[in-house]
Amino acid sequence: MLPPLGIGTAPLGGLFHEVSEDDAAATVEAAADAGITYFDTAPRYGHGQAEERLGRLLPPATIVSTKTGWTLEPDGSARADFSERGIRASFESSLTRLNRSSVDVLYLHDPDDYADDIRRTGYAAVRKLRDEGLVGAIGFGMNHSAPLAAYVAEYDVDVVLIAGRFSLLDHEAADVLLPLCQERGTSVVVGGVFNTGLLADPNPGAMFNYRPVDAAALRRAQRCAELCAGYGVPLPAAAIQFPRLHPAVTSIVVGCRSGAEVTANVAALHTAIPAELWQALAAEGFVPKSLL
Repeated sequence: MLPPLGIGTAPLGGLFHEVSEDDAAATVEAAADAGITYFDTAPRYGHGQAEERLGRLLPPATIVSTKTGWTLEPDGSARADFSERGIRASFESSLTRLNRSSVDVLYLHDPDDYADDIRRTGYAAVRKLRDEGLVGAIGFGMNHSAPLAAYVAEYDVDVVLIAGRFSLLDHEAADVLLPLCQERGTSVVVGGVFNTGLLADPNPGAMFNYRPVDAAALRRAQRCAELCAGYGVPLPAAAIQFPRLHPAVTSIVVGCRSGAEVTANVAALHTAIPAELWQALAAEGFVPKSLL
């Protein structure tokens, strides 16, 4: 069972802005101080940089999930490869960078357009790694809930990671994916609860789903912030706690690039939120009424 909160490491791989070695170390240290024991990473986060940093900084007992299915090229790009050879080579490279002999969770990473490859070789390859004891649990990590739900329906997986599709601004995962996972007993990790930053700080310069925010999304986020402020609750607190309203959700991972961000996110997770705020948010479509 994964803990309620984990640290996503795309920022430690330089997503949007470079992170210094000192800040990376401070991020891991703050997580340890807060009792956080779970880190999610991937080879594509900084072309191996995030994994390498975790390999240097994490204590052995930390829970780690990483991803496979993409081969890192010398020119800094990544190439999809869901063959058994490709998956094993990618995974072994991750183990080297992470300085580990195994990982707790291995996700097939963004196989949206590779269903045939997953059917031919990809799923069997990660299942074999699990059978060999090199991986504790297997699943899929994706940004789109419809293809992820299709994979959950077809394969026996332990856990899935859905990023950005179950937030105060996006309930896509609630339609099919989350009920299906609940029915099948598949654990769900939710990432992207701030939709790339907008729900952490809804200002005109914010990013929304990896792009500069548009006017409509900005208005929605600011209205959400107004409702939260009316109950004395910071918007990030509602954003980080929202996924926990669904019983299928096991864990939340939040990307952090500094010790201060870790501390702020832990505080947000533990902020008291009155039921009346959830009702107010539901009345304006920010929370599915079925969850209350």
